[in-house]
Amino acid sequence: MIVTSSSPRLRPWIELLRWNKPTGRLILLVPAAWALWLAPSAPPDLKLLVQIVVGGLTVSGAGCIANDLWDQRFDGKVERTKSRPLARGVIKQGRALALLLLLLILSLSIVLTLPLNSLLLCLALAVAALPPILLYPSAKRWFPYPQGVLALCWGFAVLIPWAASEASLNLTSPALIGCWLSTFFWTFGFDTVYAMADRRDDAELGLNSSALSLGDAVVPVVRGCYGLSALSMGVAAASTGVGAAFWPFWILATVLMQISCSPLRQQQASMAVFSKHFSQQVLIGTLLWIGLVMARAIQP
Repeated sequence: MIVTSSSPRLRPWIELLRWNKPTGRLILLVPAAWALWLAPSAPPDLKLLVQIVVGGLTVSGAGCIANDLWDQRFDGKVERTKSRPLARGVIKQGRALALLLLLLILSLSIVLTLPLNSLLLCLALAVAALPPILLYPSAKRWFPYPQGVLALCWGFAVLIPWAASEASLNLTSPALIGCWLSTFFWTFGFDTVYAMADRRDDAELGLNSSALSLGDAVVPVVRGCYGLSALSMGVAAASTGVGAAFWPFWILATVLMQISCSPLRQQQASMAVFSKHFSQQVLIGTLLWIGLVMARAIQP
């Protein structure tokens, strides 16, 4: 979404929801898309697809607000976040909290529109997702690897769409387990890279991140996470008997994940490098989804 000078009153709210940075919104929808096209009943119908997209966007917006409310007193001291609306005081805390509650209610209402046979399961998963979503912004204060908490949150982007599609969660399904693990490792990897931009500021403020905790091992660990993510996705896809059309996309995505890590070791790696890497993961994740879509489309 493009913010123009004709919307000065809306601009801070758009920034609060990060709608001016669509990459972060799309990266949550990618695992949901994987799940919907790996599930036995794939491809999903249009109504379910719209419900998942709208639900994902509302939850993502709520998460952004919760993050900024938790970090309001820190964001103004961090280079990457000092211009956020709450940090610079252009939105009052009470109004942001009201919007957070509104988005959570909207998210719940979307869950309530899901098919009756999956409603109770999806509602239970949505309730279970709420604590880690609200807890994640505080994790950097008490946990050395807060990116792991975010990865757990991202896992619900697999579980809820799968449950909505199948009206059940078969926890022995290689496709479901593989998709969840792929999402977990992928999320831990790209959010660790995102945290690399804040290492100096986080260290000065006494905050934790996996980018700090891993030290010199951070890039090899990110590479390893991407390798495990690709492997898990390959196992998930193979277990469904997905067509041959998927595998060229999988190979390309696997290679691109590793290539995207190369600039991270450069001494001059800057915030722009880390932001570019984050955007690249959206494209790579989407590439995997396109492979699943094409393979499903041409299967007999």
